[in-house]
Amino acid sequence: MKLLLILSIFTVLTVAAADCGKKSTGTVKYKARLEIKGICFNYTISLLDPADTLDINADWTDEMTNKSYSNVFSLGNPCDFPATIKQGDEFYFTIDTATKKDCAVCMAYYPKPSKALTIKVVDK
Repeated sequence: MKLLLILSIFTVLTVAAADCGKKSTGTVKYKARLEIKGICFNYTISLLDPADTLDINADWTDEMTNKSYSNVFSLGNPCDFPATIKQGDEFYFTIDTATKKDCAVCMAYYPKPSKALTIKVVDK
C-alpha cells in the first residue's frame, strides 16, 4: 500500500515538473501593432516582441506601397478583431483558436502576409 502511494506521488510530481517549463500558447501575451488596415479585413499586424514560437513572416513587402515590414502576419479571425483598433495602434494579444465567429467578409483584395494567426486582443 505504501509503495502504491509513493509511486502515485512520484508520478504526479514527475508530470507536474515536465509541464512546468512549457508555455501554453493561449496564455502568453504578445505585443503588436496594426500596420495596415486594408479593405475587407486584409489586415497586416507586426509582432513587436518577436517570438520564436510563432509562425509568422520574418520579412514581407506590401506590393501596393513597396514598404517592407518585419515579423508580420495577417489576421486569421477578422470577425473577432475590435473595430476600435486603428492603423498604427499597439495592442496585446494571445493566440486563440477556440473562439472563432463566422461573419460575412467582402472579397476585395489588398495584399497581406501569407501567414495568418487567430488572435484574441486582451489589452490596448
